[in-house]
Amino acid sequence: MNDWVAIWEWVMIGVRWLHVVTAIAWIGSSFYFVALDLGLKTAPDLPPGAHGEEWQVHGGGFYHIRKFLVAPERMPEHLVWFKWESYSTWLSGFALLFLVYYLGADLFLVDPEVMDLAPWQAIGISVGSLALGWVLYDLICKSRFGDDNTRLMLGLYVILVAMAWGYVHVFSGRAAMLHLGAFTATIMTANVFFIIMPNQRIVVADLIAGRTPDPKYGRIAKQRSTHNNYLTLPVVFLMLSNHYPLVFATEYNWIIASLVFLMGVTIRHWFNSRHAGKGSPHWTWAATALLFLICAWLSTMPLRQPPQEAALQGPAVSYAAAGGFDEVVGIVQGRCSMCHAREPVQEGIHAAPKGVLLETPADIAREAQRIYLQAGVTHAMPPANLSFMEQAERDRIVKWFRGAGTSPGINLGLGG
Repeated sequence: MNDWVAIWEWVMIGVRWLHVVTAIAWIGSSFYFVALDLGLKTAPDLPPGAHGEEWQVHGGGFYHIRKFLVAPERMPEHLVWFKWESYSTWLSGFALLFLVYYLGADLFLVDPEVMDLAPWQAIGISVGSLALGWVLYDLICKSRFGDDNTRLMLGLYVILVAMAWGYVHVFSGRAAMLHLGAFTATIMTANVFFIIMPNQRIVVADLIAGRTPDPKYGRIAKQRSTHNNYLTLPVVFLMLSNHYPLVFATEYNWIIASLVFLMGVTIRHWFNSRHAGKGSPHWTWAATALLFLICAWLSTMPLRQPPQEAALQGPAVSYAAAGGFDEVVGIVQGRCSMCHAREPVQEGIHAAPKGVLLETPADIAREAQRIYLQAGVTHAMPPANLSFMEQAERDRIVKWFRGAGTSPGINLGLGG
């Protein structure tokens, strides 16, 4: 491997790690303050303007925290701002989007079978959609429609579902799910940068000038913070989805994404209710589990075997001895081995992705489960179908794998 290839790989690792670290910091502080806010209690000795207080214990000490609904009577000497966690997460995420999906647009962003775009067109749609999403969301929040928080949340959900559908009809499945996450994360960070922080600065400026801050700035910031609270978990799921073809490379991937947003609401509702002292609505976990099972069902439903083909599930045999193995070897060698080789011949590929080798019959038998999942059950591989694998070939892979009669742990129970 050339030195520059290794350096580039470490650049990618560094940016990805930075993104994870900053995301943990942002999500951690966000979840903490939501829990703190919901757990505040009234007390007879609260100072003027204080909304509530809470006692906490952590790390061997006790903390006494008070919240002022608008602002204290005077500016405190020490004031900690929570903003860089959000900004750093978005900036590192966009850098990763640029490095992986913009510089590698032919491989990861554009899928000619979805929409035949030039790389610059796909990149333009990507950037434009992120910016347009924030503008439309912000206008809706500031309109009369946004006066009702429940109505506004439903409207936001409709927008997210529409974007999920739109992205999967423009980009590759992997890029579509990641862009939906980036679209949502852009709204969240923009809420912090354009709304929450400016409103807090206005309040601070009023305190310094001796003016009484207007409560509306707090209400507006609270509304946007609530949106961020319910959107966080779906964003995390969507950012992880590119590792799981059953999420991004299936026919109903946009519906799966839509249900993930609902799961984010049900999970956060349980935590928010607990922190607010309103009990533990365990029905939310049942609802989450049901939604998750629906997602799992949708991911394989279009590819289930017809009843007449059930006989293909025979007794357990080795993959190499299974019927049709020689034909599958030819398919994989012709469609996949140019990248998954000890010395790849595909331009831009210098080492077999993830170390997966698919050159020899032994290689292919060893990687049977991955082949079945990535190129049979889903269309994750080849990326953007660069080698033009046909559906009949994918069906042959599925038939071979299922006909091998593997153990339940390997078969995954998909369509069997």
